[in-house]
Amino acid sequence: MDETKKISILMGIYNCESTLREAVDSIIDQTYTNWKFIICDDGSSDHSFSVAKEYEQSDPTRFQVIKNEKNMGLNATLNRCLALADGDYIARMDGDDISVPERFAKEVTILNQHPEYGLVSCHMSTFDEKGEWGCIKTLEMPQVRDFATHVPMFCHAPCMIRREAFLDVGGYTEDKRLLRVEDYHLWYKFYAAGYCGYNIQETLYKMRDDRNALHRRTVSARLNGIYATFVGFKMVHLPTWMYIYAVKNAVVELIKILFPDCIYEYLHKKRLGGKQ
Repeated sequence: MDETKKISILMGIYNCESTLREAVDSIIDQTYTNWKFIICDDGSSDHSFSVAKEYEQSDPTRFQVIKNEKNMGLNATLNRCLALADGDYIARMDGDDISVPERFAKEVTILNQHPEYGLVSCHMSTFDEKGEWGCIKTLEMPQVRDFATHVPMFCHAPCMIRREAFLDVGGYTEDKRLLRVEDYHLWYKFYAAGYCGYNIQETLYKMRDDRNALHRRTVSARLNGIYATFVGFKMVHLPTWMYIYAVKNAVVELIKILFPDCIYEYLHKKRLGGKQ
């Protein structure tokens, strides 16, 4: 396996002590080994930072752990990690998820063989304490017009991005109106700058989607999503008639705000193909 390209992995952590070891161990188990893991704790009140520091102490050449003085949100936290990244490729990872062992190897292969792609991601399965129950699938080669009808264009947590492309668009936008939708905005920035991406049509990542994740889908996050959509449509110069899709998305998100958690959870799992 060609491992000449170095990967810098960015992870922001916040109160994920119970899941962090499983997430980090899934990176250690990658078949591709040329990487460095940069972890930033965003003001956790549990022992997440201590768990992360254990990895740094045992392998300081491959782990770097820093900490925000106060909670800053994922956008700013990931930018702190990005500022320390020196890899050819930048990969994401969340503190409560799992990467399958071949994830990095397959993503690196795509970027090595296809210089036309600035980023690569894959399908992402969803799981909770009962096991895997659904899958988020994405288009293989998304085009600008697909922003109107396909959400997400790319799964954020399993993505890998060329470092020069990431820096070219200025990393993540640190705006309170984009908290929890920093990924959607990032894809608009990439395509507005002339980059494009590819989605491997395999499930190489497992996202923990349980009751804790449900509670993170707040009213403010949904309103931020609506804002990001309208701003993004303008950034990539979608024709005016396509804004009907942005309006439709806004209406759906506003309706979801009114749903009790039990109804939203049922519809969410049904949409992703899970068993009730």
